[in-house]
Amino acid sequence: MTITMFRAKLHGLRVTEADLYYEGSITIDQELLELAGILPYEKVQVVNVNNGARLETYTLPGERGSRVVCLNGPAARLAARGDQVLVIAYAQMTPEEARKHRARVVLFDEHNEPKQTLALSVEEALAATSESGAG
Repeated sequence: MTITMFRAKLHGLRVTEADLYYEGSITIDQELLELAGILPYEKVQVVNVNNGARLETYTLPGERGSRVVCLNGPAARLAARGDQVLVIAYAQMTPEEARKHRARVVLFDEHNEPKQTLALSVEEALAATSESGAG
């Protein structure tokens, strides 16, 4: 059996462009993809903080250092320039693999500059909830 786990997230990116008449996908600065460990053409979920829209698409690498975040094709109707989005990648793993998994989160400022990178551990989360009596 496998379960779906959150693997990586680009948190708080700002949309810089929307190109309705492109084939589809989300173009993201290659450097930002690499920070989170998200590959070109990887399936991702995009969540728009401003309007609640959620969509699934795949990533396209944008020019390194450009800080571009461009929703392409029909997805362009779900975001406006300046909207804040979360880009989330998931992975299938066994429960045993999941317990050892560390998700990577990259937090951004309003100019798509990385502020902080976090590694979220399932083991640490379980230990913390056990210690606090939660769960």
